[in-house]
Amino acid sequence: MFVAKVTGSVVATQKVETMTGHKLLIVEPYRVEPKDRTSLVTTGRTFIAVDALGAGVGDMVLITQGSSARFTPETGKLPIDCVIIGIVDTVSLEKNNIYKRQ
Repeated sequence: MFVAKVTGSVVATQKVETMTGHKLLIVEPYRVEPKDRTSLVTTGRTFIAVDALGAGVGDMVLITQGSSARFTPETGKLPIDCVIIGIVDTVSLEKNNIYKRQ
C-alpha cells in the first residue's frame, strides 16, 4: 500500500467492456521526506488507478498495486494494476501530524 495524491483523471471512451463505468484517476505516490520526516514529498512517479471510492483531484488516497489491486469486490474481474482503496484523513509519524485532510 502507498499514500498518493490524486492529480488528474483519464477519460477513455473506448476500452474493454469490463472497464466500462469505472472512473480512472491519475495518482502520484508520496513518501515521508527523508531528512526532517515532518512532511510528505512526491516520489516523482505517476499511475492510473481505478477509483473504487469516489476520490477527487487533490485528495490523498491509499493505493494498492499489482495483483492486490484485484482483491476487492469491485475490482476482482478487472484487468487493472492499481486501485484506490482509501481516502486519507490524517498521516501521523513519530507523534507528529504530517498531513491532515482539509
